[in-house]
Amino acid sequence: MNALKYVSRSFCVLVLTVSAWAMPLSSSARSAIPAEVQQIICVDYRTLRNSETAMALKQQVLPENLKQFEVALKGLGINADRDVDQLAFASYRNKQGLQVVGVAQGSFSAPVVLKRMRLSKIRAVKHHNSDIYPMGNGMEMSFLDDNTLLFGNGSAVKGALDARDGYTPTLDSNGQIVDMIGSADSGTVWSVLDQKGTQNIMRSALGDASRLADFDTLKKRLLGSRYTMNFSNGVKFDLDVVTSDSMTAATLSSLVKAGMLYKKMTASPTEKVALDNVSVNSDSSDLQFHFSTDDKQFQSLMHSDLFAAVSK
Repeated sequence: MNALKYVSRSFCVLVLTVSAWAMPLSSSARSAIPAEVQQIICVDYRTLRNSETAMALKQQVLPENLKQFEVALKGLGINADRDVDQLAFASYRNKQGLQVVGVAQGSFSAPVVLKRMRLSKIRAVKHHNSDIYPMGNGMEMSFLDDNTLLFGNGSAVKGALDARDGYTPTLDSNGQIVDMIGSADSGTVWSVLDQKGTQNIMRSALGDASRLADFDTLKKRLLGSRYTMNFSNGVKFDLDVVTSDSMTAATLSSLVKAGMLYKKMTASPTEKVALDNVSVNSDSSDLQFHFSTDDKQFQSLMHSDLFAAVSK
């Protein structure tokens, strides 16, 4: 239940398969992510398109801002389901607060797209040496290279370009996040989350179980988290919460297991199916969640009241 809630909400932050075809972040995308990153979510659209279950999940929980992005792309002559190979979202902090920027990489071509924009008399504004174009729905865009498109609201795009152009530190200077990416980016859908975000997620996931121990003390030892999803043989979701020591990981594992046992006492049949498919353990300083089910069972779960509740 807790792991299912985490992945469903994370997909909605998109905004959201471990396989041999996974795509790590390109160098162009990495260069435009500022160091003060809170979360990165990356989706390999190529593999997503090959899974009926994954596409059903995408359609059911697709958030409004991602729908608007896909509509805006169509206005540029780019079909997200056909032309986009990888879509990544990064939330980062700057003086204006939390910003969200997206990076789309695919088979589209900057010269072709920009020609359409000129014909439509859409004009760019300069930021350093980059051209920023309006793309509708309050979003702006700039090409990082011929096949990589940066988008978001104006301040988010400018902040990303500041990092790319060397005015502010980039992702590669954030060792904690970079280390977690190295352990997660083999997934077709993968995400990493910083310390503060992980603390908030774990407090929410533990619910009443957080009262069984001094969570305010434990949370200081949570360093970050990462997850991957796999749709190649059923649905598999793996989440690792990185802590400072093995004792913290073991304590959290016990708390989560206690919460799951308590929930099973009052669970509906659908909830029991979800809980029975979640395993929790600790490995060294990592708290590990694993959720696994077949396609038929997962698609039934997607139409349940439980899934509707946790994916909001």
